[in-house]
Amino acid sequence: MDLERWRRRLAVAKGEAPADLVLTGGRVLKVFTGEWLDEDVALVDGVVAGVGEGYPGPRLDLEGGYLLPGFIDGHLHLESSLLTPRELARALVPWGTTAVVADPHEIVNVWGLSGLEYLLAASEGLPLDFFFMLPSCVPASPLETAGARVEAADLAPWRGHPRVLGLAEVMNFPGVLAGDAGLGAKLSLFPDGPVDGHAPGLSGKALQAYRLSGIASDHECTTAAEAREKLRLGFYLMAREGSLAKNLADLLPGVPDAAWRRVLVVTDDCHPLDLEEGHLNRRLARLVELGLDPALAVTLVSLNPAEYFRLGNRGAIAPGYRADLVAVADLRDFRVRLVLKEGRPVARDGILTGELPEPAAPPPSRGFRVTGLTREALSPPVGGEVVKVIGLIPGQLLTEKRLMPTPQHHGRLAADPARDLLKLAVIERHHGSGRIGVGLVQGFGLRQGALASSVAHDSHNLVVSGVTAEDMLLVAEHLIRLGGGLAVAAGGRVLADLPLPVAGLLSPAPLTEVVAALRRLHTAYRELGGTLPDPFMALSFLALPVIPALKLTDQGLVDVARFQVVPLFGEE
Repeated sequence: MDLERWRRRLAVAKGEAPADLVLTGGRVLKVFTGEWLDEDVALVDGVVAGVGEGYPGPRLDLEGGYLLPGFIDGHLHLESSLLTPRELARALVPWGTTAVVADPHEIVNVWGLSGLEYLLAASEGLPLDFFFMLPSCVPASPLETAGARVEAADLAPWRGHPRVLGLAEVMNFPGVLAGDAGLGAKLSLFPDGPVDGHAPGLSGKALQAYRLSGIASDHECTTAAEAREKLRLGFYLMAREGSLAKNLADLLPGVPDAAWRRVLVVTDDCHPLDLEEGHLNRRLARLVELGLDPALAVTLVSLNPAEYFRLGNRGAIAPGYRADLVAVADLRDFRVRLVLKEGRPVARDGILTGELPEPAAPPPSRGFRVTGLTREALSPPVGGEVVKVIGLIPGQLLTEKRLMPTPQHHGRLAADPARDLLKLAVIERHHGSGRIGVGLVQGFGLRQGALASSVAHDSHNLVVSGVTAEDMLLVAEHLIRLGGGLAVAAGGRVLADLPLPVAGLLSPAPLTEVVAALRRLHTAYRELGGTLPDPFMALSFLALPVIPALKLTDQGLVDVARFQVVPLFGEE
């Protein structure tokens, strides 16, 4: 800071010079002590100059509202929103979120580190600060074909970027425990952290070895006992409340009073239909509903993430702290009245007050590279009387292994809608290898037609499920022409779609348009007999070979417990 600016800030803090803006008439949260005080807040140069009475300058009356630090989401996959950074900022800022820490491993699995480069460029100059953790697991497993492979040497040059904070969730905890050299090299990039974890159910000495490796957080806890064990070992607990995984109610009882400063509330994956209703403000309402003191609840989405990620000038309303502030009407619903970014109002009553800058450069243009996609490839010859079927479990990412008599037509694998058996295909789209994994899935409820998605965790190949090879081929070819997206087809025509031209993962359209397209897709799916509340979420996780029991990738049917590709036909 130059000398003149420092002296000006000193003058404002001492009340000797007018502030840029003085917030009055509000109850101010002191996150360091948990108090609410009726104070004025003086702002200068985008920071808090002082709090208390007698500050000169233009006034803004909060009319009895509660003034809070801006909300920080400490673990977010922005790709789950289906929105580009610009449109995600438009969606989140009116809900009081002023910063996010994103793990970009979805887009990096497709585009490599040029995906991270795109996100950094596309998020410049927005009223939402985007920070990033470097992805540690690209590809996520050797049982699928990703668009890239990222090693420690590829990540190293990014350590100096001011918006790169550390290493993202280390999902391959078996590799850590086995002393994998590649993972060790990635961990060594950030010897002082932060390094995020992903270790569902890990306990005992194995968990201690995982923590020994420098991994300091975990967002995969699902029980109070698991949360308590990880807190005792020095982990930060990222208590997740996302669109699918909602863990707050189970985790809060596991937090001792002395440990609250090591708890962050995160969303992990937040989908477009949920973002219409809110973001971290909804999580605050949920925390209070579960019995948490409102002042403490706010700390979990402000000071705690700021301190864990070493964002030292954020997360509090105190002299020298960044003036990212949120005024809410109450401490029950946390209805957001006003959002300030660096001391400037940027949203009022759910609406942005200014235009957002256009991205500095368009995203890379990369078409799908698909070969060998034919009706015959989607209907392979039958290889046995018994077939392994992926059985959906309602409301879960877990699936079941089901053995059934093989449905066939003229010696080729067929669907059987009477038994709710659909064909499933995962089509490699990054390298033009021609690899297509084919299997069967039970639980979608379709009587006719097909649905397809280029969002297919984590490698994001093209995944298609349907009754006939003709409709499956039609909907797959439609998404290839679009450059990615979601679609439903039946009877030889596409009934609804949502283009996702940015890496096959993101739409440049506003949230309202994305939500409207999703609703049309869901309506078309239900009219074809579909029964799932979110069929595309279910479809996207059928290609993730790290969640039991059976999954399908471009390399074939994966038995997750055995961590290997297994024959489609036969009991073993």
